[in-house]
Amino acid sequence: MKMPALLLSALLLAGCATGSAPPGTQVPGERLAATIVPGRTTKAELLAAFGTTKSVVFDSGFEVWVYQSPAGGGRFAEYVILIDPQGVVSRTRQRPPAAP
Repeated sequence: MKMPALLLSALLLAGCATGSAPPGTQVPGERLAATIVPGRTTKAELLAAFGTTKSVVFDSGFEVWVYQSPAGGGRFAEYVILIDPQGVVSRTRQRPPAAP
């Protein structure tokens, strides 16, 4: 699967997340944005800094992790992370919370 198609698939799957996150996955968005550097941050560093979260693993070895950030009113913004087969963050995307 080519990179754009993989990223699109991952983002679509992440967009299906609803409700509140499992324990350990709610992290302030500012902390995520300040800590995660594509091309440098590793999977091990993500686990150490933020703990486990929702994830999807593809046959290609790529993974998508989704952390949620409280946005008030019981809503959550999503921070989607694409991890390459070597365990390094490849791309990130922030998704604002749905309108109430």
